Amino acid sequence: MRKFAVILKELRDDKNLTQTELAIKLGFNSRTVIANWESGKRMPDVENLKLIARFFGVRIDYLVGLET
Repeated sequence: MRKFAVILKELRDDKNLTQTELAIKLGFNSRTVIANWESGKRMPDVENLKLIARFFGVRIDYLVGLET
C-alpha cells in the first residue's frame, strides 16, 4: 500500500505546483502543512482529505492508498 505522503507529492508534481503554491490553492497560509504531510510527519484530518481529494479530482481512498 502506497503512503499518503508519496501520493500527495506525486499529485502535486503532476500539476507542476510547489508546496507553497499548493498551500495557497488549498487555503493555507504556509507551505509547512504541505511539507509536514509530504514528509510523513503529519496526516491531514478528514476535512482536509476531502479538500485535497476535491482539488486533485481523486477519491479519498486513492489518497490514503486503498485503491490505485
